[in-house]
Amino acid sequence: MPYTPSGFFCDRLIRERERRDGEGSLNKPQRFNGQDYKTLRQECLQRKSLFEDESFPATVESLGFKELGHKSNKVKNIVWKRPKEICENPQFIVGGASRTDICQGDLGDCWLLAAIACLTLNEKLLYRVVPHEQSYTEDYAGIFHFQFWRYGDWVDVVIDDRIPTFNNQLVFTKSAERNEFWSALLEKAYAKLHGSYEALKGGNTTEAMEDFTGGVTEFYEMKEAPKELYKIMKKALERGSLMGCSIDSLVPARFETRTVTGLVKGHAYSVTAVEECRPSQHKDTKVRLVRLRNPWGQVEWNGPWSDNSKEWATLSKTEKEKLQHQSAEDGEFWMSFEDFKKNYTKIEICNLTPNALEDDKIHKWTVSVNEGRWVRGCSAGGCRNYPDTFWTNPQYRLRLMEEDDDPEDNDVGCTFVVALMQKNRRKERKLGANLYTIGFAIYEVPKEMHGNKQHMQKDFFLLTSSKARCKSYINLREVTQRFRLSPGEYVIVPSTYEPHQEGEFILRVFSEKRNTSEEIENRIEADHPVPAPASAGEESEEDQQFRTIFQEIAGDEMEISANELKNVLNRVITKHKDLNTEGFSLESCRSMIALMDVSFMDGTGRLNLREFRHLWNKIKQWQGIFKHYNADQSGSINSYEMRNAVNDAGFRLNNQLYHIITMRYANENMNIDFDSFISCLVRLEAMFRAFQAFDQDGDGSIRLSVLEWLQLTMYA
Repeated sequence: MPYTPSGFFCDRLIRERERRDGEGSLNKPQRFNGQDYKTLRQECLQRKSLFEDESFPATVESLGFKELGHKSNKVKNIVWKRPKEICENPQFIVGGASRTDICQGDLGDCWLLAAIACLTLNEKLLYRVVPHEQSYTEDYAGIFHFQFWRYGDWVDVVIDDRIPTFNNQLVFTKSAERNEFWSALLEKAYAKLHGSYEALKGGNTTEAMEDFTGGVTEFYEMKEAPKELYKIMKKALERGSLMGCSIDSLVPARFETRTVTGLVKGHAYSVTAVEECRPSQHKDTKVRLVRLRNPWGQVEWNGPWSDNSKEWATLSKTEKEKLQHQSAEDGEFWMSFEDFKKNYTKIEICNLTPNALEDDKIHKWTVSVNEGRWVRGCSAGGCRNYPDTFWTNPQYRLRLMEEDDDPEDNDVGCTFVVALMQKNRRKERKLGANLYTIGFAIYEVPKEMHGNKQHMQKDFFLLTSSKARCKSYINLREVTQRFRLSPGEYVIVPSTYEPHQEGEFILRVFSEKRNTSEEIENRIEADHPVPAPASAGEESEEDQQFRTIFQEIAGDEMEISANELKNVLNRVITKHKDLNTEGFSLESCRSMIALMDVSFMDGTGRLNLREFRHLWNKIKQWQGIFKHYNADQSGSINSYEMRNAVNDAGFRLNNQLYHIITMRYANENMNIDFDSFISCLVRLEAMFRAFQAFDQDGDGSIRLSVLEWLQLTMYA
């Protein structure tokens, strides 16, 4: 009968649940770098000193690593100053936070500033990210804090208020009001989260939008936009969604180029309003308008419906007030929806999730969040183009339970959005990390396999086409796509495009109806953890040969030691030229004796003939499995094949254990030789058997004293 130890893994899942309900939640954000804002602030007030953040100091290291690093001329004249050293009467926020408070400096982070501008449109959301009890007057201590969503958790980031300046002017983000500093401090906190200011150079507006909300972003290419795009945009803004857009440039994004119409290519804009108006001479006709903002705080569209265009003369005073029209070089402008579609190439909408505004009942999403890893040699299988390894990628079972209330065009099904996000690549940029090219595929699970939580094997993917998949693999932080499928069970397989690329990710599934998604973790079990007596059938020629060698080496005691076992096995196993092996190591033979020694914890450290025969039968069985996967007779099998080999030997493991096997037994080329293969199976069987010996009540958990633990691990 299969035997399953489960206690440790149940405990792990319970701890994970507790973590999500507690620390890292909206009401109890994690303390970034372990820093507690209230405690640090109180300490500074008691000492009557201003806070200096040692974890993000006022040094070149916090500025950057290459263009803003030690060897750069750009940083030589930068001086870190507190706002009270820059101007008189500094304020955190002047007259309420607004989109005109964000003006880009000498850092290529327009993508971030466009998102901040969108954030100001939703006051409730803004003050989740920018706690507004902060001040330069009441109990000022030089310390501020901001909160961001970070890969499934909310984190609270503490900073001091020393900001990079040049000639007493802010180098990076600034406000139109010289004495207002909330946007500059928010940028600094976000830079700290990613390791430096330079780490913020170049990006996608959606990245910051999601870090401000925990939401999920959908992309629309204008040339492929749905007919109802205006309606989608209008509804999104009404729901509090954040929205950005851009114009693709044929040259790299760092070369932002201004067109004759005043728009800038390769640059991120915020969409801040979508409205309709009725010109006085055509009262029966509605004109659809879009309001946008350039993070520079200047340089605007100069076509129809721009600040001083003739079109505004056709509107009544009431209509103008409704649209908040004003003529000012502040980077904000209106344009017609048709011109918007003609000039911009891409729009991004960040939809809010339930935890963005905890008591906002408009946003009814069901959200499933799963964390995972791609591990080289184990679960980094690459895309479908690599069938030998694709199946080893992490797999997530998705259950769609309820159909949409209002299906479009009678297309019955369940609408959901899948979002695959790779983690920490921006922070690791200074180490040479770039974004991987990532994507995912979705497969329908046959009805006879519903409820079966086993990892889908290679043959399933060879014989089954995907039911849906992301439009393309792409090197963005997150790939998202909306689907509609029939209720049922599916498997989502997230992957990098190329195999062997290591990284962490989170996979989120959003829907307005119930769904569940969870990683498929094999049930941990072994078919035969307890040694069975050797069969008393006829001895083969090889068995007779072993008996002769055994008697020759064992002598009158009829027992052999680990070193003698090594001699016995290697005299025969090295004759198997197809294994291309030099034989077993002494350490492997010691593990074999630990496995077969009946008394185990109080063993003799030697094997008798009966124990030896049983061991040899096992080795022959495992040798056959190894030969099957060593088809090229190279003398090793790769670590991806090892998963199937372990399964064929009667062990069902999960990804964590496959990772450990790869680390412990594979060489630098991710290959496992015959000696390591046998050693791994010997250790697995020994540990399963030991666990069963201790698990007297069979509940899948054991309790060990220090002595028992050391005896078990040292001997096995």
